[in-house]
Amino acid sequence: MTSLTDLKVIGEYDDPELIVSKLEQMKDPEFLEQPDVREKGVEDILNIFNSVQNPPWSHATHQFGYIAPPPPGSTEVQVIQHPSAIKADPTLKNSRLNIRLDRLRIHKYPGGGLHNVLVSFAARNQVADAQEFVSFSQTYRVPEGQSAGIAGYPVFIGLNVGSQGIAFECSTVNVKNEADQAVLSALESSPFQTGLELLTTAQPAIAPFTTLTLGLVKALAKRNENVPVQKFYLGLDFEDAAMGIRLAEGNYIAVQVPDETTIDWNKWIYKPQLGQILHKADGSSLEYNYLVFRVSRYVD
Repeated sequence: MTSLTDLKVIGEYDDPELIVSKLEQMKDPEFLEQPDVREKGVEDILNIFNSVQNPPWSHATHQFGYIAPPPPGSTEVQVIQHPSAIKADPTLKNSRLNIRLDRLRIHKYPGGGLHNVLVSFAARNQVADAQEFVSFSQTYRVPEGQSAGIAGYPVFIGLNVGSQGIAFECSTVNVKNEADQAVLSALESSPFQTGLELLTTAQPAIAPFTTLTLGLVKALAKRNENVPVQKFYLGLDFEDAAMGIRLAEGNYIAVQVPDETTIDWNKWIYKPQLGQILHKADGSSLEYNYLVFRVSRYVD
């Protein structure tokens, strides 16, 4: 799939001056608070950000985690594993799944303050002997350092899984342009509140809808005051390869990190009573940007 992979997130910018220009366009408060910011050289400004603050939005890598479904009514803390360490569920082959967004955590994004975040998912829907490319986008308002007020937000309902598994792409775009924010309000209308409902046969309307939504995402990403921040690809399959990512029901976590080994999941737990991912030792929260999406079996 190539729909979202050509978006260039800010962590992939290879020209430091582009980062400085973007922060200035977005009126990033921490950037503007630097003394004599416009008189400093580009390298000096970036050194301040990288050495002192190491902003989470500057990373282009994601690390993945997995939380298994708990027993009904259980309030016991749950372990978090890397999804390569779990067992795939072979009963999900050639089945239908629901994909829901359970958490969107914005620890720090460029621009500061209240963020309008456009989240986009893309996948392939297996219908008969063909694959149907599908995508869904939604916008969420998230204050800096907090999570969006969502849980179980529908993305794909009835996604058809083949015998090989499924693959996702996901991206986030931080939208600061006021005119573009008005455009995003259309995504908050009722037709977009129920996710993308899929059938077992090809739907002629899906292709133009997908083209329209992806075109909107790419257009917004190029505007001066907007910036793509997160992007990842995740293939979930049924194989036993050591580095593969298994497909099973449960929650998958995607954390924006400096390196794929940044987080040791053995040191973290999910606490159902609080609905939070916490450090075992001190109860602190993950100080990174992350999304959590849920995979569950579709029931007619």
